[in-house]
Amino acid sequence: MKKAILLLAFVIAQFSFAQKSEIPEATPGMEYGRGVSEDKTFNVYTTNKVIEELNKQKELKDIVIQAKVSGVCEKKGCWLTLENDKNMTVFVKMEDYAFFLPMSALGKTILLHADASKKTTSVEELKHYAEDAKKTAEEIAKITEPKTEIRVLAKGIKVIN
Repeated sequence: MKKAILLLAFVIAQFSFAQKSEIPEATPGMEYGRGVSEDKTFNVYTTNKVIEELNKQKELKDIVIQAKVSGVCEKKGCWLTLENDKNMTVFVKMEDYAFFLPMSALGKTILLHADASKKTTSVEELKHYAEDAKKTAEEIAKITEPKTEIRVLAKGIKVIN
């Protein structure tokens, strides 16, 4: 019985580690999710332009954003943040939790086919993401108020450089 339990634990561990290695490295041209269409009819937004537009309207649908990745979930690669000059968090989640990005995406310029909106994020959710980002207990304890941020739901991502 002990051998069977040990064998089962070993198989589960191997399966878990195999899952983590399935996310291909973020190299130029690599696509995740549905990728990003090469269709030139899309206007390509910067993160600054997305923020400006969302100050005028509630949401942006089916847009392409070009941005530099400033943060990636260290647990699974299930979320990321994008750089901007507006001192606002631009937080990206993957549509239907269908794909992830590797840590090697950090600092890369990417294209995202996505929807974007402005959202107020609760203290509880902010603390959860801080834990995912491996923030210290002191940093997490400082999160005491909800935060307005830009939320992007990525349908596909392509690494540019």
